[in-house]
Amino acid sequence: MDCPWGGVDKAKGGVGLYGVSTHPLPLGEVRNVVDDAVDVLEFRDRVIKASLANGHLVVTTSLQCYVYSAKNWNTPLIFDLKEGTVSLIVQAEKHFLLVDGMGVYVFSYEGRLISTPRFPGMRTDILNAQSVSLSNDTIAIRDKSDEKVIFLFDALTGKALVDGKPLTHKMEVVEIALDQCGPSSERKIAVIDKNRDLYLTAVRRHNREHNICKIGTMVHTMAWNDSANILCGIQDTQFTVWHYPSAVFTDKDLLPKTLYMKDASEFSRAPHILNYVGTQVTVRRGDGSLVYSSVSPYPALLHEYSASSRWEDALRLCRFAKDQSLWACLAGMAMANRELTTAEVAYAAIGEVDKVQYINSIKDLPSKESSVAHMLLFSGHVQEAEVTLLQAGLVYQAIQVHINLYNWDRALELAVKHKTHVDTVLAYRLKFLQDFSKKETNKRFMQYAEGVEVDWEKIQAKVEMELVKEREKAATTSVRSSLASRR
Repeated sequence: MDCPWGGVDKAKGGVGLYGVSTHPLPLGEVRNVVDDAVDVLEFRDRVIKASLANGHLVVTTSLQCYVYSAKNWNTPLIFDLKEGTVSLIVQAEKHFLLVDGMGVYVFSYEGRLISTPRFPGMRTDILNAQSVSLSNDTIAIRDKSDEKVIFLFDALTGKALVDGKPLTHKMEVVEIALDQCGPSSERKIAVIDKNRDLYLTAVRRHNREHNICKIGTMVHTMAWNDSANILCGIQDTQFTVWHYPSAVFTDKDLLPKTLYMKDASEFSRAPHILNYVGTQVTVRRGDGSLVYSSVSPYPALLHEYSASSRWEDALRLCRFAKDQSLWACLAGMAMANRELTTAEVAYAAIGEVDKVQYINSIKDLPSKESSVAHMLLFSGHVQEAEVTLLQAGLVYQAIQVHINLYNWDRALELAVKHKTHVDTVLAYRLKFLQDFSKKETNKRFMQYAEGVEVDWEKIQAKVEMELVKEREKAATTSVRSSLASRR
């Protein structure tokens, strides 16, 4: 985290917790807060900026940049700066970012220039810690000329992501933060807008528009954990920890159950979260004093188990902790990873009986494609579920999905396009209207009803035949896969 000259900063290093204190002379002091060992650092020129995070201390003077490793404070890596007016340092696990009057630069901790991201009209003099965020693979910069726009770059190349299209929010953005863990394909960005609403969205949208979902309101400050994708923030008068923010993409109903909340009055007025390292959150009060708050270590451990597919360990942890928020996190993680058995246990533990039944029905489906489609439906991704079924040749199943959701127009459109099960759609539509004592008013349905006979016996026979075909196809695919694996 970036600390102004004359301040104190803390971060985890390779062998302990360290604090760095600075003063107007070209000196600095690093103290190991575990054993109280002190290292005095000397610089040739006046220090402009300093930042301590991820086991490294980055210090810039008017001429040079010093990079210290927590493993060895005696021999810093030093390189010259083109311009000595560094206004911002942002650190990630593998590299760090410098902002000066000429541009934005990403360096490795070995001092190698990695990339120089740019966008039209970029003004570096007004970039700050709230408008710039860095992870191992991504850079996010909020545009000053249009504060609704966030430019996203590949940290290793400096090239714009998503075909150069920036992320555009519906309202002016006041703070952005990239999560720090996991693969680049799952990178998320948290956004606080002018209304103080907190949103979460995916950075790499995989050629489709990804939802931007609201996960909090009246949020004044936030920070991601350094070792797990856990988010903390001060929400109105509550200190809040989102143990699994990505639950909003899997099951929105889970999100409130994954939160930890406590009264934030201890942080006084106008608090600002400086960092969230391990199980400790550092908050700067409005008067400049620092306050530390500890949170549970279990959610980070659960993230670790999920990332390494150690589902039995995850279940044991939840049973040991006896915490409903952990069970809710595990339910979301398991569904996101299509681990249905674990998800079933987790949902049962939080009393979600209807979802347990739905998961059981998914497990009974005859083909993998149907299972995947219904897991997508579970998360609200109807269009993706339809595409999955159609690509597998399961046209009837795609039509039935829309019938079950009462998307009558789309169900009829698919039936007409593929010249199958038009009578099935009309039959279910007629039954729906009869159940609610209504008459048909949709002209398209009225048109097809005139020329198509509805016979429930024939329809049931066709449906049964479709299911038999799906089972046979799934069995054939399974045999082929088994034979291929033996070769």
